[in-house]
Amino acid sequence: MSKQETKQKTRSGFVAIVGRPNVGKSTLMNYMVGQKVAITADKPQTTRNRIHGVVTHEGNQIIFMDTPGIHKPKHRLGEHMVKVAVQTLREVEAVLFLVDATMPKGAGDEYIIEILKNVKDTPIYLVINKIDLIEKEKLLEIITSYKDEFPFAEIIPISAVAGDNVERLRDLLLNLLPEGPFYYPPDQVTDHPERFIVAELIREKVLHLTREEVPHSVAVEVEQMQLKEDRNMLYIHAAIYTERDSQKAIIIGKQGSVLKKVGSMARQDIEKLLGSKVYLELWVKVKADWRNREHMLRNFGFTEE
Repeated sequence: MSKQETKQKTRSGFVAIVGRPNVGKSTLMNYMVGQKVAITADKPQTTRNRIHGVVTHEGNQIIFMDTPGIHKPKHRLGEHMVKVAVQTLREVEAVLFLVDATMPKGAGDEYIIEILKNVKDTPIYLVINKIDLIEKEKLLEIITSYKDEFPFAEIIPISAVAGDNVERLRDLLLNLLPEGPFYYPPDQVTDHPERFIVAELIREKVLHLTREEVPHSVAVEVEQMQLKEDRNMLYIHAAIYTERDSQKAIIIGKQGSVLKKVGSMARQDIEKLLGSKVYLELWVKVKADWRNREHMLRNFGFTEE
């Protein structure tokens, strides 16, 4: 037998993760990948762009596409987020519809199911997340409430935080992949550039440390990222944008306390990600109503692509 015949065939493909905001889509993708490639927070609409997480396992490669939460938009940024999520459904081998076991099925879930009814020839799996937070009896009620609504290929209960049943879900998806070459090198875990991930890690810390409307009004732009080899130090200058002076004051905090905490927490995560010592300098700037200004959305990377 020739070397070519004995060479292991590879399989690869794309899987979309959709669901209402804050059901655990980014947490699930991070668990699958084995490290953080998408930010997480207990705030709705944390993910704004389509994030790719790459899982390479035993000659197979899944590219997970963590989409923004599908919701009824209130501004142009929201419209962009929903459009990105819906477009993703046309490009994949499978769709995971993620729901939160601790929340009753609502209008948002019904809205997504109606969108999924237009997806043809692609298996759609109902993934019930956060099962570690409910009684087992409740799970049967949840399954019953969904299974008559849509012909799901399968219903899989999981905990994305604890990892319960996640490997079974991964193996199920691996079996769906068509034969083909890898899209990314086996050691690559995301296709986003370092600047994007760094900006997202900074934004994540703002989400964790602020409340009410402030998290939704925040965007982060990395203005400079330079390695100073003589000091073995990566210098990063980033701007945190918000829409009002009052929000700027909250992010800075009394005597700069909140901003210092954002910087300290973000720096630790960035150092873990890049494997380098980091000097992080943050500024807070105001751009009124940026979520409705198309040129600002483009500047912050919210494009159709």
